Amino acid sequence: MLRGTAVVGEALVDLVDGGDAHPGGSPLNVAVGLARLGEPAILHTRIGRDPHGDLIRTHLAASGVELGDASLAEGETWTATATVDDDGRASYTFDLGGTIAVPPLQGLQLVHTGSIGALRAEEAEAVRAAFHDTDPGTLRSFDPNIRADVMGEGARERTGALARECHVVKLSDEDALWLHPGEELREILPQLAARGVRFAVVTRGGDGCLALVDGAWYERPARAVLVADTIGAGDAFMSGLLFALLRDGTDRLLVAGEPVPPALVEAALDTALASASITVSRSGANPPRSSELSAVLD
Repeated sequence: MLRGTAVVGEALVDLVDGGDAHPGGSPLNVAVGLARLGEPAILHTRIGRDPHGDLIRTHLAASGVELGDASLAEGETWTATATVDDDGRASYTFDLGGTIAVPPLQGLQLVHTGSIGALRAEEAEAVRAAFHDTDPGTLRSFDPNIRADVMGEGARERTGALARECHVVKLSDEDALWLHPGEELREILPQLAARGVRFAVVTRGGDGCLALVDGAWYERPARAVLVADTIGAGDAFMSGLLFALLRDGTDRLLVAGEPVPPALVEAALDTALASASITVSRSGANPPRSSELSAVLD
């Protein structure tokens, strides 16, 4: 029987406006989000034996995320300096060194990856191969979370190659337009479906999300909320979405190639949007715990 969740990708420290240090990185945020919602994950990443690495380890332990065996490495922990504008949008500059060791991903119910650790040339082929070699019943998920300045040339091609290995792909509207310049969102998601993606979704900030599942379109509104900042919003959407797919058994339908009832698609998207709404209402990447999400959904 397949059990457990693994996330592959970067864990780093966000230095917000050059001030306080906060654990971050899209894959780390997704692993934390899943664990807080009752789906404990193991995170395969790279952190140094330094104060920033200690900060990340403490953060993961507090949310019940296990650190993969090969994740501790020599050298400094990765950092991202985030600058937040007047509208709460964050931009980043990165300090990265070394590579993430990608292990075999066997016997798992769900594997997820994304962003720098999935799409840099240094890790991309190992991640794609590990996803290709998972068990047939493993749900495979991917969030490109594009960081073009550090992913390097070929990121578009690597994104397409990894998408072919996945059942679920989530893009932001910014990701979609970078990957497919000049195209409309309703032109982009069918291209993911053509690669075999069963559940393709794009987030649109305050405009909610748009999804294409088994040839059917779904459009769900965002929840009204006072935004503190958008750091970690897409990651909270992702963890909320994956949690809902596991919660409702939708993951089994996706991996088996069986039709997904519209009610299950809508439940997954609404759960994801609720998770994101909680996160943007407070500073930093701080996904909800199960009780917080339940209170919003109820």
